[in-house]
Amino acid sequence: MSKGSIPFLETLSMAVESLWSNRLRTGLTMLGVVIGIASVIAITAVGQGVQKATEQQFQSLGTDVLLVLAGAARTGNVNQAVGSATTLTWDDAQAIQAQVLAAQGVTAFLLRPAQLVYQGVNTSTTVVGTDVAHPLVRSYQPETGRFFTENEVAGAERVVVLGSKVAERLFGPGGQGTGTKIRIQGERYLVTGVMQTKGALANVDYDDRVFIPLSTMAARLVGNNALRGVAINGLWVKARNQSDLEAAQFQVTNLLRLRHDIYPPQEDDFTVTNQVDLVSTLGTVVGLFTVLVVAIGGISLVVGGIGIANIMLVSVVERTREIGVRKALGATRRAVLGQFLAEAVVVSLVGGVIGIGLGIMIALGAATGLKLPFVISPTAVVVAFVLSVVVGLLAGVIPARNAARLDPIVALRSD
Repeated sequence: MSKGSIPFLETLSMAVESLWSNRLRTGLTMLGVVIGIASVIAITAVGQGVQKATEQQFQSLGTDVLLVLAGAARTGNVNQAVGSATTLTWDDAQAIQAQVLAAQGVTAFLLRPAQLVYQGVNTSTTVVGTDVAHPLVRSYQPETGRFFTENEVAGAERVVVLGSKVAERLFGPGGQGTGTKIRIQGERYLVTGVMQTKGALANVDYDDRVFIPLSTMAARLVGNNALRGVAINGLWVKARNQSDLEAAQFQVTNLLRLRHDIYPPQEDDFTVTNQVDLVSTLGTVVGLFTVLVVAIGGISLVVGGIGIANIMLVSVVERTREIGVRKALGATRRAVLGQFLAEAVVVSLVGGVIGIGLGIMIALGAATGLKLPFVISPTAVVVAFVLSVVVGLLAGVIPARNAARLDPIVALRSD
């Protein structure tokens, strides 16, 4: 063992012994560091988990798709939600399918709330009127049974495909109901299938929906069409591949402008949204929120550092006589400075390690409870550990310097 390592080990041993002799005070001192580090680790992990879950959800629904929504209806001076006006038609969707070369598939949709009844069981849900391309474009297939056919769409047949949650509410846990008949707004519909479980994204629960032919929706549930054809709330466009997404967006936008006689400087009466842009925007929002909460955790670290400095200053006052004895026996300023710095760093390091462990446990509990991916960033752990060291050093500098500058004679005379 080198000569230089012995003083360090002795200093560390004395620091640990001093802190252990005041366990309660030491524990309370490191509490701020523990809370700060744990919050940084936990919030970063939860934020990244939310971001990853959102990306997975978007990817499961397709990142190579465009969402085209009709314009917003206007009542008085108040604009309603996008998609509420009758500015898009089923014919628009068919024109896009036929003329947009970058599009692999197009599916239109029309949404309405409705009551469903089966043998006395009554439930409310959203009815989606759509076409046979929906499963392909949305990457969303029936788990059991089948989707409706072209003939059923052409004949406006009363057939329905249920979301998994709707099927469970109507037929009980594990119930499928394929081949049975249910009532929608008082009319009987044949259940042809139950969709696979897809989950929720933002405020849309894809499992709490039912699907019927768009022609049936227009004829039986809505009862009113646009002058140019069947009005729809919007449509999905699936590009041939993700690299064609921007080309598809350009072509769809220009085709709809031509069909709707829109020329500059007129505003579009529709909105085209790129799914990739949605993922990027949502990731940015989640990232900013995570940074905000981590900053709050950083404030806890600052408070913890102030607590360490305060306690160490008190410790210097309480141990004035001890410092005087040590100096009288030959301890140098450097040795006294090193001991008090070591105590501050040990407090912050132990607090940092406990905080990292606690933060990982909180993140795991949150991921399990919220059903999110469990993501721990190595960078966040390293940064948290370095922060704990920095907090200890900064908090210990002034108290250690005050202790090292004490005059041994004055210190020995103190009570």
